[in-house]
Amino acid sequence: MADTLIDDVGGLLRETADQVVVPLFQKLDDSDVAEKAPGDIVTVADRRAEEMISAALRRLRPGSVVVGEEAVAEDRGLLRYLRDGGDVWIVDPIDGTANFATRRRPFALMVALLSENRPAAAWVLDPLADTLATSRAGEGTYVDRQPVRIDESTPEFGHLRGMAMTRFLPTATRDRVNAGGERLGELLPGQHCAGREYLDILVGRQQFALFWRTLPWDHAPGALLVECAGGVARRFDGADYHPADEGHGLLVAASEQIWNDVSAALLDG
Repeated sequence: MADTLIDDVGGLLRETADQVVVPLFQKLDDSDVAEKAPGDIVTVADRRAEEMISAALRRLRPGSVVVGEEAVAEDRGLLRYLRDGGDVWIVDPIDGTANFATRRRPFALMVALLSENRPAAAWVLDPLADTLATSRAGEGTYVDRQPVRIDESTPEFGHLRGMAMTRFLPTATRDRVNAGGERLGELLPGQHCAGREYLDILVGRQQFALFWRTLPWDHAPGALLVECAGGVARRFDGADYHPADEGHGLLVAASEQIWNDVSAALLDG
């Protein structure tokens, strides 16, 4: 029997978006939004979407574990499963909650699957753009069912376009990034939605994205999508990214050469 996992999870995200997330977009009131940590908000849509997605994922893979953003906010002990064997789902029910809560786009629904401690599959859905990206380790990346291979040609230095989320960077690093961005080309401020940043690399709207905070639900799906399409996702020091690793700093690029160019310009001074 054919393995329908990619379609099953993709369909689940679309169903959740249609039934829970999009109907609440621009319709929340103050009672629907709460602060779960200083500067970090959650909405009723995040919680309902995570409940729906998590229950369905457990049915798809009996015995699997779900590590969801909102569940971890209640119990950080769930993060231990990211280093365990078996099947572990990583769920971001609404990536870009701050946008969603303030009636702005973009936002995304994201899922990644770890199998025996290795990234195995990923899904990112931008429901308002009706764009779904999927990948399975070793089988490439697809955007709206079409295979995607990131353009391997490298723009000339000074003509690169990409995002740097500088808000959380240490002061010295932020200063280097801002100065280096002028040499690279166009340095964008970010869309406050990691999922959309990864999608934009896949479709060629930008060649790189730089992040300081690397929470697993924000980056596990997108990193696998980019890597399976021929791109690179590494820590600032060049170490491979794994969603279980603690720490800060992630540079994602459309190619090895672009990663090296951006790293040299933004991080090495």
